[in-house]
Amino acid sequence: MYKFEICANSVASCIAAQDGGADRVELCAGIPEGGTTPSVGMIRCARESISIGLNVIIRPRGGDFLYSESEIREMVYDIKAAKGLGVDGLVFGCLCPDGSVDMENMRLLMEAAGDTPVTFHRAFDHTSDPFKALEDIIELGCARILTSGCRPTAAEGAPLLAQLVEKAGDRIIIMPGCGVNEGNIAETARLSGAREFHFSAREPVESGMTFRNQDVVMGSEEDPYGTMQTTARRVAATIAPLRS
Repeated sequence: MYKFEICANSVASCIAAQDGGADRVELCAGIPEGGTTPSVGMIRCARESISIGLNVIIRPRGGDFLYSESEIREMVYDIKAAKGLGVDGLVFGCLCPDGSVDMENMRLLMEAAGDTPVTFHRAFDHTSDPFKALEDIIELGCARILTSGCRPTAAEGAPLLAQLVEKAGDRIIIMPGCGVNEGNIAETARLSGAREFHFSAREPVESGMTFRNQDVVMGSEEDPYGTMQTTARRVAATIAPLRS
């Protein structure tokens, strides 16, 4: 009845997602920015490493979802590259300044995607009218919408998620994501009626470095000697309440 997608920030996270029983991963770079397009090398290595579904986010930068002409062109190139590497799905979304779905640029990206299924990502949560956006996204032919119900977390957005699930019917999949974990997934499923869920199941992973210069950090990192990665243990624990 249920399907589970893991937001994976590395090849190691992809493998952990598969080992934990997930159905699909959404491969992203730039997780602190909300997810950006991963490198060709990461996509290729992920495809070689897992047999479950592999979706790839196409997002040229963090920030808003109002894209310039050159950014749209970059996204088209990334879509074609990802398809050439054998991905199973693509994840993107574009908005107009007024918070409506950018139908013109979305059609360009959908044309580039061709038969590859598309998820409209959490740009949906920044739309000015989610019900109008729902109909626009269905018209575009997207396979699903990733959303937190326009709230900080999917658990908080469950009331709107339930309305979206009802209005969507069998026309498109509504997939709750953001803050979904082993403690709230069962209740979020009960309240929303959703059948697909998106979560990261990450835990801190300590660096193997023995020499550490604590005076230097990279970019905005507070701790350059640790990473957050998906673990099979947390994937399995989060899935368990709905698979039992």
